[in-house]
Amino acid sequence: MREFSVPPIVTVGDAANLTDPVWENAEVAPDTVQFVRPAAGTDAREDVTCRQFRDEVVAVAQGLIAAGVSPGDRVGLMSRTRYEWTLLDYAIWAAGAVTVPIYETSSAEQAAWILGDSGAVAVVVESTAHATMVAGVRDRLPELREVWQIDLGAVDDLVAAGASVDRAEVETRRSLSKADDVATIIYTSGTTGRPKGCVLTHRNIYSDIANAVPVLPNLFRQGASTLLFLPLAHAFARLIQVGVVHARATMAHCADPKNLVAELQDFKPTFVLSVPRVFEKVYNGARQKAEAEGKGKIFDRAEKVAIAWSEAQELPGGPGLGLRAQHALFDKLVYRKLRAAMGGRCRDAISGGAPLGARLGHFFRGVGVTICEGYGLTETSPAAAANLPTGTRIGTVGRPLPGVTIRIDDDGEVLIAGDIVFQGYWHNDAATAEAITTDGWFRTGDLGNLDEDGYLSITGRKKEIIVTAGGKNVAPAVLEDQVRAHPLISQCVVVGDRQPFIAALVTIDEEALPKWLAGQGRPETTSIAELREDAALRAEVQSAVDQANQAVSKAEAIKVFRILPQDFTETTGELTPSLKVKRQVVHKTYASEIAEIYRG
Repeated sequence: MREFSVPPIVTVGDAANLTDPVWENAEVAPDTVQFVRPAAGTDAREDVTCRQFRDEVVAVAQGLIAAGVSPGDRVGLMSRTRYEWTLLDYAIWAAGAVTVPIYETSSAEQAAWILGDSGAVAVVVESTAHATMVAGVRDRLPELREVWQIDLGAVDDLVAAGASVDRAEVETRRSLSKADDVATIIYTSGTTGRPKGCVLTHRNIYSDIANAVPVLPNLFRQGASTLLFLPLAHAFARLIQVGVVHARATMAHCADPKNLVAELQDFKPTFVLSVPRVFEKVYNGARQKAEAEGKGKIFDRAEKVAIAWSEAQELPGGPGLGLRAQHALFDKLVYRKLRAAMGGRCRDAISGGAPLGARLGHFFRGVGVTICEGYGLTETSPAAAANLPTGTRIGTVGRPLPGVTIRIDDDGEVLIAGDIVFQGYWHNDAATAEAITTDGWFRTGDLGNLDEDGYLSITGRKKEIIVTAGGKNVAPAVLEDQVRAHPLISQCVVVGDRQPFIAALVTIDEEALPKWLAGQGRPETTSIAELREDAALRAEVQSAVDQANQAVSKAEAIKVFRILPQDFTETTGELTPSLKVKRQVVHKTYASEIAEIYRG
């Protein structure tokens, strides 16, 4: 199939904007708990009702207006995921301005580029380190007038400054913001080149979430809850924030992923949003714990049953009696403990940002947590397709969401049309013209196919396809997903463009390594650099490579691998803030390793 379209459920009116649900919630359900945040000066949490949230948004918006922020002005927001991020985001919109998110891990150069390119007149930062960073590049930002720091009371300062502004001014500003006005400029984290600012309007984001909420009722409903831990500078996390407000669900924020397990067990969400790497770590951690307790064989059997039970959900008649009995047994022995680690109430999850892979999808569904894998890009607001409770095909990214059309171009590229498609790149007409066709289709750069029912499968990135010296086209993602399934392996980058065979660069999971070393009777402090040629470690990686090679032809198989001395990190530049691998950086950093592979 070359094209599939799903008609919209909701059409956004010209006068609508993203603050409308905040005001509606305050009137219709004033006492419903919208957010749960840390209580000042204690370790406890406190509720924020719909009416309280609306009133806090108004008070902060008054402060922005008092500081001279005008309709259409850009305001930077650089912070970890926390309640204040959400509050400030909506306050910026209520003041008629445009939010420009900046990852809190961004370098001074990246922050300077985003603030300068967007022409931001103000920025809210979280920490003293952020404030110091901005101060160091201030001479390059002539339009930047105000810098507020959350940790030094930015919210209270804005509320105090806005006391002299009539509340009616916020109502006026809010009513002046229309659907086609710019809501946010999100700079792509960029696996290549300098970040580009994606211009998204209120209509883009509103259309995306308003059409997603009706088809995801188990996630977005009053009474549902989520703990958000992905960076809110990421478009996917931002959409979940908007969805929670739209549906009057409840959300808490987790600023430090190191505290995630404890906070999941404390807050007990009904659903979570994550990227595949986090799901990989949950799986690997459970498997390693079982092996450490001498229950590795039980876990392996439980894993096979979970996957078989999930696969049977897509067959006529579902799981047989024997499989159901085994599944019930392992639910008591294994699956219940896994769900307890996620708080005990979580039955649904959303995965995006990178391919999840059928193996993980079936495993988690078999365990009792259905992961709705979706697909989209910042440029599509971002969700364009998703697996739904009414229709899931694990291994695909689902069908187009209502209001979206997906087309497969002649060269296999995925094209997207609909109200979710962004307006273009800020101050970059050339890039916009390259990304959006003259008749409004967005070129994703991804390769994929549609089955007869409209389910989309992503097979690779157009620019990442490897063509060997023998002319064989190889999609790296298929191999990389399989290799990463091994609990000791963190990342895998397949190489071999214009080379006689396919090879791979592999990194070891530094959290998993000490347990493996202990099992080998080796010092747990042994570094990866010392182990690169270790026979036992190489045998572990070889087993993962052998497993991956079963999924491809001999011409596509990995013939040689190299274990790298350290894992990829955002700090060293190989990962984006959303944990995508920057292939060009990896190729440049490890050029000598790659050259050595093919030298012989």
